[in-house]
Amino acid sequence: MNENKFDVAIVGAGIVGLAIAYIAAQKGQKVAVFERHPRAVGASVRNFGLIWPVGQPAGPALDRALRSREVWLEIAGACGLWLKQNGSLHLAYHDDEMAVLRDFYRDAGSSGYGLRLLMPDEVPAHSPAVKTEGLKGALHSTTECTVSPRQAIPQLTEYLETALHVAFYFGTAVTHVEADCLSDFYNVWRAERIFICSGAEFETLYPRLFRESGITKCKLQMLRTAAQPEDWDLGASLCAGLTLLHYGSFAHLDSLNAVRERYEKENPDFARYGIHVLVSQNRPGEIILGDSHEYGWDVSPFDSEAINKLIIDYLGTFARFPDATVDETWHGVYPKLPGQSAFVVEAEPGVWIVNGLSGAGMTMSFGLAQELV
Repeated sequence: MNENKFDVAIVGAGIVGLAIAYIAAQKGQKVAVFERHPRAVGASVRNFGLIWPVGQPAGPALDRALRSREVWLEIAGACGLWLKQNGSLHLAYHDDEMAVLRDFYRDAGSSGYGLRLLMPDEVPAHSPAVKTEGLKGALHSTTECTVSPRQAIPQLTEYLETALHVAFYFGTAVTHVEADCLSDFYNVWRAERIFICSGAEFETLYPRLFRESGITKCKLQMLRTAAQPEDWDLGASLCAGLTLLHYGSFAHLDSLNAVRERYEKENPDFARYGIHVLVSQNRPGEIILGDSHEYGWDVSPFDSEAINKLIIDYLGTFARFPDATVDETWHGVYPKLPGQSAFVVEAEPGVWIVNGLSGAGMTMSFGLAQELV
């Protein structure tokens, strides 16, 4: 029975669950992770691989993101996980977008962002992909990093198991949880603290709490190019004007209204499908592109070519690559909690629900785990 007793049990082997496992194991606690699938297959492996502090509002959210970044660097150094400190560029092709960047830079002060405003002729030094025709300028941020999520999540799992002695139970669907106890119907495990980090288990184990949480679902569509030839390097990760409308770090700026109004006139489908376009490059040299945001409980299981076209067409206004051939498309679904950065609640004594990071799991999970463990 002692083999089935743990200090911390975690349901869900995505990035949130792995982050809690890492922080707990680092503190010398005996940790187990339960995952219904043979491996992580959800949003944690279907994203850009971006650690993106610049998208978080100054204050507690940014502090959490920067702490997460430090943990990522620590882990990369410990286990050889590929992590590139390549920063990011917010590109402006309209005067209203440049006004937002100036206002953001002015307000940022000493809040922790690593920012610099660039003139158009300074931008190509940070990425050869940027289209300079009509470019007004850019905001360069040094804090953003890139990992390859399809490799990073399994590699982090292996490191937790071999170096930190975290027990993993893959192919194990937890069907019952109560204070200090969880079961898959056949077996019983005990733990002083239990963290439910899987949306599927949250929805089925605590259905009333799930319905009352305010969480909805967000479907996003993404694309991947072939590996770029001759070791071509994207440099900084890229985004442009539409991204200013997406992240909370810019939401307080009055100058953002002009950007929103112009895009609504130019193409209402941008807002309808939540289009904003990020560009990252993974370790094999492939370019990851996206994405869209469709909210609700009845998101379509089928991908829309019209949405992919919106993404590609907007991408064409600010970036080009040696090989733009799209090799793969996919979609992901993650939980979204409007107006909040995470849903954290004690469902019963010693049992915590940790969910609703709203697409910022790679950026925020380790910092959040430090606060919880």
